[in-house]
Amino acid sequence: MRFGFDCSDGAIDDRAFAFAGTPQPPMSDRPHLLASGAAAAPAPKGGPRPWWETRPFVAAMILLAFVPLLYPPVPPLVDLLGHMARYRVELDLATSPDLQRYYSFEWQLIGNLGVDLLVVPLSKIFGLELAVKLIVMTIPPLTVAGFLWVAREVHNRLPPTVLFALPFAFGHPFLFGFVNYSLAMALAFLGFGLWLRLGRLGKTGLRAILFVPISFLLFITHTFGWGTLGLLAFSAEAVRQHDRGIGWWRSAIRAALHASVMIGPLLLMLLWRSGVSSEMTRDFFNVPAKLLWLVMALRDRWQLLDMISVAIPLTMLVFAWRRPELTLSRNLAFSALMLFAFFLILPRIVFGSAYADMRLVPFVIATALLGIRFKDATDPRLARNLALIGLAFYGGRIAVNSASLAIAANNQSARLAVLDHVPRGARLVHLVSEDCATLWALARNTHLGAMATVRRHAFSNDQWEIEGANLLSVRYAAAGRFRADPSQIVRPAACANRDARPVEKALAEIPADAFDYVWTIDLPPQPAGVPVGFVPIWRGPGSLLYAKRDFAKSPPAAKEEQ
Repeated sequence: MRFGFDCSDGAIDDRAFAFAGTPQPPMSDRPHLLASGAAAAPAPKGGPRPWWETRPFVAAMILLAFVPLLYPPVPPLVDLLGHMARYRVELDLATSPDLQRYYSFEWQLIGNLGVDLLVVPLSKIFGLELAVKLIVMTIPPLTVAGFLWVAREVHNRLPPTVLFALPFAFGHPFLFGFVNYSLAMALAFLGFGLWLRLGRLGKTGLRAILFVPISFLLFITHTFGWGTLGLLAFSAEAVRQHDRGIGWWRSAIRAALHASVMIGPLLLMLLWRSGVSSEMTRDFFNVPAKLLWLVMALRDRWQLLDMISVAIPLTMLVFAWRRPELTLSRNLAFSALMLFAFFLILPRIVFGSAYADMRLVPFVIATALLGIRFKDATDPRLARNLALIGLAFYGGRIAVNSASLAIAANNQSARLAVLDHVPRGARLVHLVSEDCATLWALARNTHLGAMATVRRHAFSNDQWEIEGANLLSVRYAAAGRFRADPSQIVRPAACANRDARPVEKALAEIPADAFDYVWTIDLPPQPAGVPVGFVPIWRGPGSLLYAKRDFAKSPPAAKEEQ
């Protein structure tokens, strides 16, 4: 991928606005384009580039983002395992009587299909689990590549401060397992880089043509990616128009005309969500929660370390504001402000999907960081020091994420040994305990029971039932309140709530006539009560498997699905 830029913030040549049909004044009549907000001059052709701008270094930064997920056989992201059960159903439902007893699946054109579609061809080559790993481990490098491309297009070159943005490729939304969303956001930043580049080259007609299918691709991957790209493209174009001496209102109108080539998926969204209850969108302007999401932008496992890791890039923003040598690109500063405004407006729950506003936070901060640059001539010593600090920060977060994901992978592998004792097609209910005192660390075992569906075509009580959001439906009515998420989550009575019931109560409520196996995960060694009519048949690290007395001598499990 080749980067290049030789104009001011979005200051594109005379052909760039040809799509809107507006005649442009000659450059000699636009001295304001060379005002103090203009981008730094590119490095002289043939001259040496600083090491952080070289292509080998850029490639290394992208490849480094593969590292955290190289070791885990299954990416231990919170919701991903539940999604993998859905992928198993979509792939095998037609040929599996066991899955047909529990689930139904109907393909629909919705704005949340990214990985669901990719696993169909890739699973035929690699098997489901490896296909999912390959797809998911590619998302952070794509995100890093998008960040770097946007910065290069906006600044003419790569400022050393872009390194502070790269850890947000492993932000809270990705580690939570919002994989369709994360893939769409990676594609959105790559798309934004292409939008800026085509505009710089004056190919706005070609841009208008290309971004029609690109907008549909992003919408199908995840609606938020499409919306984010629209906001980024609009904000960049508005700044470019304003830099041409046009007032903000007229600039906004012209920017909207340019971005309108991506409006097509709006009709699909209206058709998709027209029948969804308005009650599924709620919790607006929850200020305490929004402040918490800012602190949790890099939430992983170790609270103090994660909070310091958020403080470092925020300090970098303050440093850039205070240092006379540094400034913010008008283009990306406005884009970050627009994303931040959207974050403030968004409710916590949109169409039944929780944490809608939280998902934007890492990208708001990253966009602001990408906007930092030297105001005039680059100070070599300051630039080198910032590059070294930024590289240490990025490398440090890669090491932290790698260690955390390795710990989680080992934890899950030990617990998944229980599936050797679960027969194919089992009627299985599982309970996962969450400790009151460790709520900062992501609860990565919340959907571990879904691997029984992935590997055994068994029933698992952790699929999501959200109106209009899922292609999968649970048809096992006998499960009662244990048919879907969050019935699998239990907590000690001191911190239990409606969604996470007390351990003892959940154990007592399991309908014995609906299930043959009960799998408890991370419960206390001797929970106060056992399921009525069940006896323990296997115990392992963090796992205890109960079976009905008639199933105490379980037949050998079927060969593990992949």
